[in-house]
Amino acid sequence: MQAGTKRILVLFAGWSFVLLGIVGLFLPFLQGVLFLLVGLIILSSRYAWARHLLTKLRRWFPKVGGVADQAAAKATTWLKRLSRQRDTD
Repeated sequence: MQAGTKRILVLFAGWSFVLLGIVGLFLPFLQGVLFLLVGLIILSSRYAWARHLLTKLRRWFPKVGGVADQAAAKATTWLKRLSRQRDTD
């Protein structure tokens, strides 16, 4: 996958999760905080402000920080597997 395409997909996915999170804060059937957290984790790979916000959230809510670290590790593994499959095809 080309670097430009990958960057656009990462930004699209991150902002989509953030938007879903904002909508989820007002709708009872969506988990707004979860979507916001996932969106921030994705965007933190590209934006410094997202990394700083995640750092503050980890300090304020240590349990959430641990869960976020586990989710980031799983997402990294998943993305590596996905990119290897694309390279071999």
